[in-house]
Amino acid sequence: METIHKIGRRKTSVARIYMSKGKGDVVVNGKKVNEYFTTGPLLYKINQAFELTETEKQYDLKVNVLGGGITGQAEAIRMAIARALCEVDAEHRSALKPEGLLTRDPRMVERKKFGQKKARKKFQFSKR
Repeated sequence: METIHKIGRRKTSVARIYMSKGKGDVVVNGKKVNEYFTTGPLLYKINQAFELTETEKQYDLKVNVLGGGITGQAEAIRMAIARALCEVDAEHRSALKPEGLLTRDPRMVERKKFGQKKARKKFQFSKR
């Protein structure tokens, strides 16, 4: 199996992964995954696709991720991994799709509008 390249997005984060057969090493932006994502829930999000498809410790990942915050980056990586696993074996799709790992989450921060305080907050109306 050659290297598979996939992209995942969430909010303003973009993750590019390069997946190949290996022993489960994950490198994110030049660091080990445990150094880059230090909390348990973020590490769970990254490993979730592997756990659902029962492919833990079978693939090496090299990840480049940029933009957004740490949670958005973790979810972008999760989406890219799920897409790559579907390309490896189409049967993985039935396990990943119900969990929502193949769906792009479209929620983003709403932009600030001209002439207003914030995205939705208005200046207080004064009759006089």
